[in-house]
Amino acid sequence: MDCISNMAGQKKQPILWIVSIAIVCFLSSVSFAETARTKIDVSDIRFWSYPDYTRVVVTLSDSPEYTKNRLANPDRLYFDIKNSQIRKELKTTLPVGNGMLKSVRASQFDESTVRVVLDLEKVREYKIITMEDPIRLIVDIYGQPSAAATSSNPAVPAKRRIVIDPGHGGHDPGAIGPNKLYEKDVVLDIALKLRKILSQDPGIEVFLTRDKDIFIPLEQRTAIANSKNADLFVSIHANASPRKAAKGIETYFLNWTNDEEANKVAARENRISLKKMKKLNEERDILEIIKGDLSRDSKRDESLKLANYIQLSMVNSLNRDYSHIVDLGVKQALFYVLFGARMSSVLVEVSFISNPLEEKLLSTGDYREGLARSIAGGITSYVTSDPPVQLLARNQSQNQSITHPQSQTLARASGRIRKTVASGQ
Repeated sequence: MDCISNMAGQKKQPILWIVSIAIVCFLSSVSFAETARTKIDVSDIRFWSYPDYTRVVVTLSDSPEYTKNRLANPDRLYFDIKNSQIRKELKTTLPVGNGMLKSVRASQFDESTVRVVLDLEKVREYKIITMEDPIRLIVDIYGQPSAAATSSNPAVPAKRRIVIDPGHGGHDPGAIGPNKLYEKDVVLDIALKLRKILSQDPGIEVFLTRDKDIFIPLEQRTAIANSKNADLFVSIHANASPRKAAKGIETYFLNWTNDEEANKVAARENRISLKKMKKLNEERDILEIIKGDLSRDSKRDESLKLANYIQLSMVNSLNRDYSHIVDLGVKQALFYVLFGARMSSVLVEVSFISNPLEEKLLSTGDYREGLARSIAGGITSYVTSDPPVQLLARNQSQNQSITHPQSQTLARASGRIRKTVASGQ
């Protein structure tokens, strides 16, 4: 019997009884409407496909609870996203057919569950991470190495592959200086100059994630670096702070941290709140993924070395021509753009665009050229000190173990950083 018939049946009862039933009816309807409103929308599914690597991104309206499972005959991986619904305009079947994935499918499995299925072919491993603003469930699929990657002639030196990532772009201006200088324009110009400098070395091949004013999602930038089988990934940004006096240069590598200032920088670049940034440092699934990621091929040590070479080169080089350069050192934080990168990777904050003096410097071609040359100097020092991970991998068998000797010179130069690294273990 529904609420209306209940009320009708009780019309001879005292008014208090009728009011009580009316309140129950109202609260029930509100609860039902609230449940309907809080369903998670599965609003978009897209993928980026490359010869040995595919990234699938599922965009959601809220943080999901999900279960996953892998089944055989046929081989497939599926995710059941709880309390969710598919938007009517969503394309529910995406053909891929790249040797790793046959297709990606989504359906309303039941009234409150959306099932996303990845039809697999030859898959070596996969990883799952989530990102916020917007909420994305990201699945990285790794296939078998291509013939070109495993049959290189060790007698012929392979080119070192470097991916340069100018931050922001398009509708995302990044930080904006007091005189309206846009971060996206500054870092693109530095990246173009850096490409020109590095390309003068015949042993280096340089790629940019963007070479014009366009927007590229953070998760696609890493996918580009992985698809190129890069040796290095360098993301370039300009810093910003509410304190106009804040100034200096700093370089980051991927690791968790409880440092307040480092978390503020990462929160701004990730486009999430500081509260969410701190919560990210505590999420077990994120930490386990990053922990596994950093242990592969001494990646954390290599990224730390790269960060130190770049930081030292920038500070030493720029101090010859500018008296105010402040060395903020090498730091660590969880930057989305570095998530899932399978090579040595760093994020460089070239100066504070929020500082009027440093904004003025960043607006000049000479300073940008100096930054590009000093970053190039750090990269060159790194690649000549020890062969990068991917370069060795391309010239050796896929299953051969690769280790890297520590550089004693760098160890002395970066002694102050090692305490920070230890605290993140």
